[in-house]
Amino acid sequence: MATHIEMPKLSDTMTEGTVVRWLKQVGDQVEIGDEIAEIETDKATMAMEAFDEGILSEILVAEGGKAEIGATLAVLREEGEEPETAEPSDEKPVSDPLENLKPVAVGAKIPDPLPEPTPEPEPTPDPAPEPITVSEPAPAAASSERIKASPLARKMAESSGVDLASVKGTGPGGRIVKKDIEAATAGAAAPAPTPVPAPAPAPTPTPSPAAAVVASGEDQRIELSNLRRIIAERLLTSKTTIPHFYLHVEADAAPLMDIRKQVNAQAEVTHGNKYTVNDFVLKAVINALQAVPAVNASFNGDHIVQFGHIGVAVAIAVDDGLVTPVVKDAALKSLLQISREVKDLATRAREGKLLPNEFDGGTITVSNLGAYGVESFDAIINPPQAAILSIGAIIEKAVVVKGEIVPGLRLDLGLSCDHRVVDGAIGAQFLGQLKKLIENPALMLV
Repeated sequence: MATHIEMPKLSDTMTEGTVVRWLKQVGDQVEIGDEIAEIETDKATMAMEAFDEGILSEILVAEGGKAEIGATLAVLREEGEEPETAEPSDEKPVSDPLENLKPVAVGAKIPDPLPEPTPEPEPTPDPAPEPITVSEPAPAAASSERIKASPLARKMAESSGVDLASVKGTGPGGRIVKKDIEAATAGAAAPAPTPVPAPAPAPTPTPSPAAAVVASGEDQRIELSNLRRIIAERLLTSKTTIPHFYLHVEADAAPLMDIRKQVNAQAEVTHGNKYTVNDFVLKAVINALQAVPAVNASFNGDHIVQFGHIGVAVAIAVDDGLVTPVVKDAALKSLLQISREVKDLATRAREGKLLPNEFDGGTITVSNLGAYGVESFDAIINPPQAAILSIGAIIEKAVVVKGEIVPGLRLDLGLSCDHRVVDGAIGAQFLGQLKKLIENPALMLV
């Protein structure tokens, strides 16, 4: 009996999914628990497991196709089982000669059979014209629109002159991503030097045609992935329904950099984990939330929910946008546990291997653009949370210490707040506590 494989609901907000890649092909044996396809949801790309066994006889949604929850993606059948609908036959059905006979009354005269029609003579065909040979054009190369590539990869390929058709994608479903273009650009052989001819009288210079230097200027249609569409919807909802306000303080980052150097030197000879600045910032955020719990809250219609746990959502850039997996029960974890968990989440986020439940339970979000050289920015709140922290780059600048101008390392800490939950004074207390921990990092380790 045929078994239909349906689009599963892989997250609480999912309404449809995209088949990124089939891991089984038609004719393959499927066992219970086998991973048969990669499905992109509104949160991540993950493998879909089989709950039945059989032969994969039909694939109804091709790679790249979308389907609503419950729609049939493929069909499993038992070995030797034929499809329910037979293939259409070219033979015409033979009619029963008795089918159209009508009853005749007793005594009625039966009409004589009609004489067979005399066939008309076939017309003499005109002489066949001489055949005209038409040369078919060579098939055009596949359009780059059909090549799976992220928008950033397409832009990089266009600017560097890389042919996407010659690049092998390493992203989900063979998608071409940034690192593939970088590898193709780095691996391109330098052109051989052209011999310089003997000098000749210079001709009168003529302007080169504009077409040689002007880009084609053609617009591209880039379809939204499920992830990008959900990001757009949620950010629009956040900015139009949540009254944002923004606070900034500048912290002395020199003590943080000193203790990080000491901790990493010790870690190198023990467990080998390398701590990032962001690891210390996350630990400071957790401690600051414990000191100012009013920020660890959410607006819920006619009341405010103040969370009894701390879940720190970490913003991670991926090819299709931004994901925010959560370090759950963060107040119970050490700096080492937080560091290792964030590294694991970031790696699997870029590989598209995060699970839906790894996005749940966030009570505050931290977005760090310091690695991109951004000194200061204002982030958009991640609903239903009441605050998001924006971390800039550590900048060396001149500062005034005891009336003297000296060099210093400064770090901008920004806080975007939901004014329905967090007032200015509460937000300022939280940032003050965070600054205190950044400037006295030993306090967060006790």
